[in-house]
Amino acid sequence: MDQALALPARRITDLLSSGLEARAKSKRQAMDQPRNDPDQELVRRTQAGEASAFDDLVIKYTPRLYGLVYNMTSNHEDTNDLLQDVFAKAYKAIRGFRGKSSFYTWIHSIAVNMTLNFLKKRGRRFQLSLDDVDASIQNDKEFMEATATSSPVREADLSELQRRLNEAMMKLSDDHRAVVTMFHIQGMPHAEISKILRVSEGTVRSRLFYANRQLQNYLDEFRKNPVS
Repeated sequence: MDQALALPARRITDLLSSGLEARAKSKRQAMDQPRNDPDQELVRRTQAGEASAFDDLVIKYTPRLYGLVYNMTSNHEDTNDLLQDVFAKAYKAIRGFRGKSSFYTWIHSIAVNMTLNFLKKRGRRFQLSLDDVDASIQNDKEFMEATATSSPVREADLSELQRRLNEAMMKLSDDHRAVVTMFHIQGMPHAEISKILRVSEGTVRSRLFYANRQLQNYLDEFRKNPVS
């Protein structure tokens, strides 16, 4: 029997550093996904025992995953620790990856789920039950009439807005902040978020709508008195 893959933590740390050097590249360029999984060959080589192929995957996905996890945790140390755990888990589990989804979706699912579990263990308080929110929002007239791309953040001084937005983001529940991060910050479409979270697109839209409305409330004072 093949031995389970095991990537040393030190190696992951080095690879994370290499991957972070690419953070300045366009997020939208990194988001472009052709119909065929572009990572298929690297995955196949990793499954065959070629660790350097997984190194390439770590370097490729570190910039996006770092941004995703950091915007959910708001802590660089926690983000670094979580990314090491995410890539270690992915490396150990990759032999079971059968390509039913893209590697992109698979690795993001691991990252989001591990981060949400971490935040729950850290003891963040949920403002409302997600089940209650999802059920009520999807029957909300305003939600039915709203556009899918409505955003609570426009027309303001960017530096001050960023500070206020960061504060407002941390007031959201972990799950709502995850959806906002993936849609507004990382530019993921509803369908991709749906796959990553394993919920319906309708649920993604309702959570996003609820989070946007909460952010609008938090930022209302700033929008009335913008920095000039």
